[in-house]
Amino acid sequence: MPDLFETRLSRRWRVLLVACTLATIAPMALLIPQPALTPAGRFAALALVVCQIAVVWWMDRRPLLVTAVSLFIGAALELMRLPLGPGVALIVLTTLAWLRPARISLWGLGAAVGLFAAALGATDRWSAALLWSGAAALAWSWGALGRARSARRESEARRMVLQERARITRELHDVLAHTVSLMVLQAAAANDVFDTHPAKAKLAIEAVEDVGRQALDEVRRLLGVIGDDRDHTASAPELDDLDRLAETISKAGVEVTVHRHGSIEVAPAVAESAYRIVQESLTNVLRHAGAKQAEVDIRVAGGQLVVTVTDTGGGGDHHDHGGGRGLDGMRQRATQLGGRLEAGPAPEGGFRVAAWLPAHGHR
Repeated sequence: MPDLFETRLSRRWRVLLVACTLATIAPMALLIPQPALTPAGRFAALALVVCQIAVVWWMDRRPLLVTAVSLFIGAALELMRLPLGPGVALIVLTTLAWLRPARISLWGLGAAVGLFAAALGATDRWSAALLWSGAAALAWSWGALGRARSARRESEARRMVLQERARITRELHDVLAHTVSLMVLQAAAANDVFDTHPAKAKLAIEAVEDVGRQALDEVRRLLGVIGDDRDHTASAPELDDLDRLAETISKAGVEVTVHRHGSIEVAPAVAESAYRIVQESLTNVLRHAGAKQAEVDIRVAGGQLVVTVTDTGGGGDHHDHGGGRGLDGMRQRATQLGGRLEAGPAPEGGFRVAAWLPAHGHR
């Protein structure tokens, strides 16, 4: 995979970079004995040092040019037997390896080793040349490691964003698919009996209104999560909301019975996923199965929440008719929690969806 990670230096980092170059040069200039230089040589050395410090400020905009200038100045100072340049060059090389991918920063490493080996070798200081070459390789490695860590953090952050986006998309799909299906069926029922049974038509229209309000609450909750709105009041669905869901589906024409066995205490994320699995299953029953009855069975056994939805329809793969996300979406919910889901024709007829979810959740 190509390295496309881009790093920029803020103003604070550039100030820190300049401060580091000053801190590197100052002790050497003050504590290390310097060779005797003519006034012209001192002026030239001072100009080179100031230039090497000042050019670091533009490291963010022109890192390659700054690196080249810093390396040439460092080599020139070494030719003057002034050990002031390599330290700054190493700082610049480390920064280059952090800012740019290896295919670019390796040229900087090669230039550093070549220039300082030539400058130190010309003054017959081969041991120092070997030392600075090793230091340059270590400095480059440090910068490359920092770049890799930054890239990994950014990649992880991007992955989390994509996961959250996929989760919200799945939630919206479940809410809208369920709601629209119910509203279409209720509206069709109201239209069929509008002239002959106005009272039944009114009940169907009221059911459409109730389902629409529930959907609006769910959508507001999801949009509140996206916008980090702490004031939204709609909470995530829980297992206690299955009774209301069953009532809504029953009004649409499929009689739903919910069976609970014993005390059911699970993590909120598990409860929400279980609710969505039941919601999607019942929506598919309503849309495709042609069933008149459905049963929802919930229990906790062996540290797992077991959810089973069966209907009295014709069986087969009706849950996937219409090209929807049906079974795939439910399986994805189960596997993301570390559970599993099975779906298929029931032995006694109809269709059966069964999910096993860790009661306390699984990352």
